[in-house]
Amino acid sequence: MTYIDFSVITACGECCVGCKKKEDGFCNGCIETEGNCQEWANSNGCSIYKCAKQHNVLFCGLCEEFPCAWLVTKVTWNPDVIEHLSGLVKLYHEQKGC
Repeated sequence: MTYIDFSVITACGECCVGCKKKEDGFCNGCIETEGNCQEWANSNGCSIYKCAKQHNVLFCGLCEEFPCAWLVTKVTWNPDVIEHLSGLVKLYHEQKGC
């Protein structure tokens, strides 16, 4: 079984560990800044992060409303976001023994 440290998985399913933007100082990370990293500074913070917090989930795949059409419109950089997050959910449940 693959082990994932879910404490470093962002709401949209990305992992900040090893991220070039973070390493170069362009981004301080969604988790560390509570969605207020530089990349989202002009839009009042990351709406994906905020939505996950409002739904009280670690990442979007764990939301009872997942998959939602809104998420697909926001995560434009990953056309496979639903499949990606679904895979993370499976690993999350395997690790938690659910």
